Amino acid sequence: MNAAPGVEARAGDERVFEVSAIAFDLDGTLLDTVHDLAAAVNAMLADRGLAPLSTDAIRVMIGKGISVLVRRALATAMNVAADDIADGDLGAALSCYQAHYAALLGRATLPFPGMREGLERLTAMGFPLAVVTNKATRFVRPHLEQAGIARFFAVIVGGDQLPTMKPDPGQLRHVAERFGIPCSRLLMVGDSGNDVDAARAAGCPVVVLPYGYNEGRPVQILGADGIVASLAAVADRVVCFIPETP
Repeated sequence: MNAAPGVEARAGDERVFEVSAIAFDLDGTLLDTVHDLAAAVNAMLADRGLAPLSTDAIRVMIGKGISVLVRRALATAMNVAADDIADGDLGAALSCYQAHYAALLGRATLPFPGMREGLERLTAMGFPLAVVTNKATRFVRPHLEQAGIARFFAVIVGGDQLPTMKPDPGQLRHVAERFGIPCSRLLMVGDSGNDVDAARAAGCPVVVLPYGYNEGRPVQILGADGIVASLAAVADRVVCFIPETP
């Protein structure tokens, strides 16, 4: 089914997106990584003689990269404002956190329901897939490899690979350029306001999952083009758009 960019077919009351490729967020979308993140945060806090934080408390700190996560965790544990954390203290804590996270990576990570089924279905449908995440690049591929899903992704973009990261549109524009398609033909699948804002700025359609890490905000208020129950359900909402040859 071919149509002009931006035109979508409809199945019942749900939009079906005519796209040529699909980009996925990582943490909170493909993989439930919060337990690894929490363990690394608490190991970093313990090294500083600070009390641990609950996993639920850390969950709402995730989404804007590890620097923001570590700053928020330090501020909460020290009962100060995030802006009160000195850059020197943050840098030392960040290095400590990264060392712990590298050692713990993947030990407690879990796949979200329907993740592998969804990737297999989308690949069989002919979609090239990408990962677009604010996670530090050095940790992205190891996570995907440990989960056994790295083979699905033709393009992987980490949070420090380009000059900007989500909610800036630069990462999605980069993926669209790599795939040789307009942003209007790249579907973003995520779980947070960062994903929606980046997609909106890039001109990509975007759907979100009802679970994941969204800094405590309900996904219903994000203004995405749709909410899908699981990654397996993404395949029911897309048609592979193949441009007509001259």
